[in-house]
Amino acid sequence: MVSDDTIFAIASGAGRAAIAVMRLSGPLCRDALAALCAGRVPEPRHAGLRRLRDADDAVLDQAMVLWLPGPGTYTGEASAELYLHGGRAVGDGVSMALVALGLRPAEPGEFTRRAFLNGRMDLVEAEAVHDLISAETEAQRRQALRQLDGELGCVYREWSDRLRFMLAQQEALIDFPDEDLPPAVEAELASTLDSLRTAIAAHLNDARRGEKLREGLVFAITGPPNVGKSSLINALAERDVAIVSPSPGTTRDALETRIVLGGVPVTLVDTAGLRETEDEIEAEGVRRALARAEDADLVIEVTVSSVAMTKLEYSNRLLVFNKSDLGHPTPQGAIAVSALTGAGLDELRDCLAAAARGLTETSGPPPLTRARHRAALLEALDRLNAAAETTLPELRGEDLRLALRAIGRITGHVGVEQILDTLFRQFCIGK
Repeated sequence: MVSDDTIFAIASGAGRAAIAVMRLSGPLCRDALAALCAGRVPEPRHAGLRRLRDADDAVLDQAMVLWLPGPGTYTGEASAELYLHGGRAVGDGVSMALVALGLRPAEPGEFTRRAFLNGRMDLVEAEAVHDLISAETEAQRRQALRQLDGELGCVYREWSDRLRFMLAQQEALIDFPDEDLPPAVEAELASTLDSLRTAIAAHLNDARRGEKLREGLVFAITGPPNVGKSSLINALAERDVAIVSPSPGTTRDALETRIVLGGVPVTLVDTAGLRETEDEIEAEGVRRALARAEDADLVIEVTVSSVAMTKLEYSNRLLVFNKSDLGHPTPQGAIAVSALTGAGLDELRDCLAAAARGLTETSGPPPLTRARHRAALLEALDRLNAAAETTLPELRGEDLRLALRAIGRITGHVGVEQILDTLFRQFCIGK
């Protein structure tokens, strides 16, 4: 794709800084540099110190300038970078000069969109760029880098290659039914189809670990009133998140705070005390608490005695015995802590970190990271299952084509126009 216009944007973020990096991409890049630098454009991929001037010959800044001819650039187009001093007035002055030269400010994600359209990356890698920019933790960074390196895209491309091979075999069986084709062709087609179905099903059966790591986990703190849930969330967050009071029913809505456990972002949710109540507002808080616990990745049930334990069952629960400083016996299987004195909190943090890692760690190929990928693979698997069940070769061929299109939508090779605007609108300007 050849763009008719040339775009620019500050790529280093807003606010005061020592250096601000301005990126340019498009056919007017070299002419714009020549105008700014009075014709002294540096050699390709060699930085040069230049005084930047506007059309009235007024000095805008003294900056490092980098000229990057295409197609070997991030966007695949002629590009340039200006390393300006970070004052707002400098950036505004250079921006006005570039607009006067015929350039325009970039839209959010437009540089990466051009990279995708120019074949510099597939759509899975473009999504990884956004995930890498948004990464809060080491684990998220590692996952995004694996995807950006093309590991996940390679898996999908290999599946697409196998589908194209199967489709070619199927077309041969359709087009030459009276020819003496070897029986091995049909057998190989069936074997490849079965192995691909197994591979996609295994990829989907990942407990959504990649999506959970990308989006973060939710741990809900539940239990009866006055067992120290609010004190516990304050202790884990190391700041005052919830109001602590000896009066039962103080917490009436779900309060949230985000922390990092085991390299995984986790949202802790402090919920209303679980009990029967005639108070309409508190009852609504109890209803919301039960709903958040039902949807949580882990329920941290807080108690102060075995009598105070709730009778609710959750698939993933950690029992915490608070107020251990009072000397009550610890229920079996519970972690004894004191939010007041800090006793046992380190052990609790270790247990929570282990739980967070266990919910997100993967081995083998990179996991699914987005619901979009999962929906496309589910569609592909449905079509492959239909292909395996049909006895009509024409219908099987159509099912294989539909499966190929579904996987192609993940990497952006087919039918992605409807999602491009949604995807790249999430990016920051300058990327």
